Amino acid sequence: MRGAWDMARTIIIAGALAIGVRTVLFEPFNIPSGSMIPTLQVGDYLWVAKYSYGYSHFSLPRSPDLFSGRIFERTPHRGDVAVFRFTKDTSIDYIKRIIGLPGDRVQVRGGELYLNDVLVPRVSKGDYVAVDEHRTRMEGQRFQEDLPGSAGAPTVRHDILKLTNEGFQNDTPVYVVPQGYFFAMGDNRDDSADSRFMGDDPEDLGFVPMENLIGQAKWIFLSLDTRYPVWEFWMWPAEIRWNRLFMGVK
Repeated sequence: MRGAWDMARTIIIAGALAIGVRTVLFEPFNIPSGSMIPTLQVGDYLWVAKYSYGYSHFSLPRSPDLFSGRIFERTPHRGDVAVFRFTKDTSIDYIKRIIGLPGDRVQVRGGELYLNDVLVPRVSKGDYVAVDEHRTRMEGQRFQEDLPGSAGAPTVRHDILKLTNEGFQNDTPVYVVPQGYFFAMGDNRDDSADSRFMGDDPEDLGFVPMENLIGQAKWIFLSLDTRYPVWEFWMWPAEIRWNRLFMGVK
């Protein structure tokens, strides 16, 4: 009887520790879409640091509505790759790059990003071919973008993908980020449902409340290119993107 109780106690303690780590420290997250290509690929699995911005009720398992606001709140930095709850359906997790903070003016003109009325510098890195979650081939150009840091942080240098300079997403009005919100965009600038879209469409993101933040994306611990049917288990090793394992997210 004592042996059974010891085993049960061990299981309970292990479960409590796992829940505690997932709630307070790190949570795994996988990339289901191509909106963050080239920074993140479909099939990347990464760790999200839950402590980066403090905690809201969305930080808890199943998100019980126990309190509002954030505990130990920290303002995110411009350029962070963050996981947050979708504004139209808070049961859905999104991952994007934080482009604008409260008071920032954000606009895209002619396919180029302007922040506080200043063009964000970028340099071409040549042609780039990507595959999205539907196995659709996308051909565009890769750019290195230098996003100004915030709160004394250095410039955030990262890559983006441009497929076109046409469409609403490439010629937007000026968005002024209100207090308590941030402006998010995907690095795949022409295949991302993000804060540039502020209408009533179910996929429009709009400004994101700080309360919706889950954490900052930190490291890729696994990356799978699922080209083959799951039953072809002998092909599993070939589907691992070995060069992406343990990469930091920047």
